[in-house]
Amino acid sequence: VYEWPAEKENDTGVVSQTFKCDVKGPGISSYEHNTGALAKPLDECLNKVKERIPVHLHKSTSIYLGATAGMRLLRLQNETAANEVLASIQNYFRAQPFQFRGANIITGPEEGVYGWITANYLMGNFLERNLWRMWVHPYRKETIGALDLGGASTQISFIPEDSQENFNNTMQVKLYGYDYNVYTHSFQCYGRDEAEKRLLALLLQKSGISSSVDNPCYPRNYETTLTVKYFCGSLCTQSLRPANYYPNQSVIFHGTGDPGLCQEMVSLLFNFTTCRNQEDCPFNGIHQPKVKGNFVAFSGFYYTINALNLTGHFSLADFNSSMWFFCSQSWAQLQFMLPKSEEIYARSYCFSANFIYYLLVHGYNFDAENWPQIHFQKEVGNSSIAWSLGYMLSLTNMIPAEGKLIQLPLKPSLFAGLLIFLAVLALLCLFFLVYLCIVSRSQKVISHVEYVFTPE
Repeated sequence: VYEWPAEKENDTGVVSQTFKCDVKGPGISSYEHNTGALAKPLDECLNKVKERIPVHLHKSTSIYLGATAGMRLLRLQNETAANEVLASIQNYFRAQPFQFRGANIITGPEEGVYGWITANYLMGNFLERNLWRMWVHPYRKETIGALDLGGASTQISFIPEDSQENFNNTMQVKLYGYDYNVYTHSFQCYGRDEAEKRLLALLLQKSGISSSVDNPCYPRNYETTLTVKYFCGSLCTQSLRPANYYPNQSVIFHGTGDPGLCQEMVSLLFNFTTCRNQEDCPFNGIHQPKVKGNFVAFSGFYYTINALNLTGHFSLADFNSSMWFFCSQSWAQLQFMLPKSEEIYARSYCFSANFIYYLLVHGYNFDAENWPQIHFQKEVGNSSIAWSLGYMLSLTNMIPAEGKLIQLPLKPSLFAGLLIFLAVLALLCLFFLVYLCIVSRSQKVISHVEYVFTPE
C-alpha cells in the first residue's frame, strides 16, 4: 500500500509505502487448473488492507495487479490458461470496494526498468530537498544499477558508460524532464525456482533416469520425493524431459552436500559458448555493456545472502568462503542455523548461492574489484525495493516526464562560492562599522580635552 500528499506535492511523485502483506502460497500461475482457489490466499491480505485504509477512502483508492515471469511462461505454454487466471483475478478484485484498474502481465524489460526506477527513486537519485525545502534534481548524482532475482526470471538494469551506444536492450526513460538511457535485460528461465528445476532435470538426466538421484546442492542427509512433473513440467525444462516422460513418476533426491560438485553442475545451466569470447556478450548470446558504478541487488539475491549470514556489501572472497561453509553443512546443522526458514527454501540456499555466483561473475562479468560495489539490500527506510513501486508510479503518472520543479538558479559550486563571498563582505562591513565607531569616539574625547584646557 502506497500513499502520497494530496495537494501541494502531488506533481513531484513523493510516495511512501505504508503497508506490506505477503500472500501465502505459490504465485498466481500455479492456479491454472484451479482458478477458484485464488480467492482464499488473497482474502487474508486484502482484509488487512481494508483495515489499514479508512473506509471513506475505499472507493477512491486504485488497485492494480501486475504479473511477471511466472505468468509470462504460462502464457507461452498455454495462453488460454493464462487468460483464465487473469479473468479469475479480475472478477475477484471487481468484487472488492476499491477502484480496480486492471490485471496485466508486464514484459521482462518493463520489470527490469520498474525495479531500476524503484531503487533510484527510494535512494533519492531523482529528487531531493534543497535548503529551502523545495524538491530539486540532485546535482551530479549518479544513478544506481538494479539486480533483481525472481522465481522465473532475473533482471539487470543500469546506465552504461556510453549511454548513447546502441544496444538492443536499451530503453529511454524520461523522468522530471531528464532523459535516462537504461540498459535492461530480463533472462527468462533464470529465476531462482526455474533454474533449480533445470538443475533437478539435469541431475535426473545424468543419473540415467533413475528413481533415486544424488543432489550435491542439497544438504547432507536431506531427502525429498518429487514428481517428475514438478521439475519437468515447466517450459524452461522442456528440452531436458526424459524420452519416456511420466509426469506422476516419483524421484527421490538425496542431498550429498558437495560444494565443488554443486558448483560444477550449476555452471552447466549457463550457455557460455554462444558468445565466442566476445567482451560485450557474457552468456546466452545476449550483448551487454560493461557493468558500471554501484548496484543494488534485491529480492532473491537479498534472501540468499541473508541466509549465508552476510549483509550489505562485502568482498567476493568473503562470499565464496561463506558459500563453501554453508554448502558443507548437514541438514540437521542447517535446521539449527535457519530455524525460521521453510524447508523448501532452506534446502535450496546452497544452490541459490552457487547460482548467484555464476550469474554475477561469469554471467554479468563482476569481478573481485567491482563485487563490493554490489549492495545486497531488502528495503530503503520502510519501503521495499521491488518492481511494484516503479510499476505503480508509472501507472498513476506520479512521476511527470517533464520537470515541474523549482530548480536552483545557480550550480551548487557557484552558489557556495557566492555564499562565502557574501559572508566575507558582511564581515568587512562589520569591521568597517566598528572602526567608524572607534574613530568617532576618539574625536569626541579630543574635543572635550580641548574645551577643558582653553585659556581665558
